[in-house]
Amino acid sequence: MDPGLPPPTPPDDVRPALLRQTWRDVAFLHWPLDPAVAAGLLPPGTRPDVLADVTYAGVVALRITRTALGAGPALPWAGSFAEVNVRLYAVDRRGRRGVVFLRMDAERLLPVLAARAVTRLPYVRSHTRVQRDDDLCVVVAGRHLRIVLRVGAPLPAGPLEHFVTDRWGLHTRVAGRTVHLPVAHPPWPLQTAELVDLAGDPLAAAGIPAAPGPPVSVLFSPGVDDVRLGLPSRT
Repeated sequence: MDPGLPPPTPPDDVRPALLRQTWRDVAFLHWPLDPAVAAGLLPPGTRPDVLADVTYAGVVALRITRTALGAGPALPWAGSFAEVNVRLYAVDRRGRRGVVFLRMDAERLLPVLAARAVTRLPYVRSHTRVQRDDDLCVVVAGRHLRIVLRVGAPLPAGPLEHFVTDRWGLHTRVAGRTVHLPVAHPPWPLQTAELVDLAGDPLAAAGIPAAPGPPVSVLFSPGVDDVRLGLPSRT
């Protein structure tokens, strides 16, 4: 069943926050995916989230800055790093929509180890870079991925843009149980983007069957402040 679009603002206040961050220079690439294929990659208790009977696999690259634990101060060095993640979109038994991460490349070892220990998220340390230079955004993740985007004009969000960016939570497995962690941040300021170069197959590297052709959606955002990750609850 198609549940329609996610809400444009977070349904939860997410206070107190487990983690706070700022996200900058965010690139979104998305490919359509058969929900039956996605279902086999999701944690128990979740199902593919769909738009017009199609779900999507995404590659999202960003610079994370000002990471802080709870109400504490921003971490001075380990709290700023580049990340590239491969994701699917899911709904749990309680109707909560969110992201399921299949692979997360990051450049700093400490955040990788901490995230794997606390949330069991599939972080991998690799040489990861997200660099904005005028209208170009260059993304590198290890030896398996290079993306170059040309950033364009501001973009009013349509149904697909809302579906892949209005994500107010994530689903993951902790201690053998599927849990949901709420996420809150201001609405995304989106811009058009042109895919100049894509070297590598990020979906296959994350265990998703190879995509049939280029992404159907390429977006950019300068980023959002006051990102809050909340405490987990069972599905």
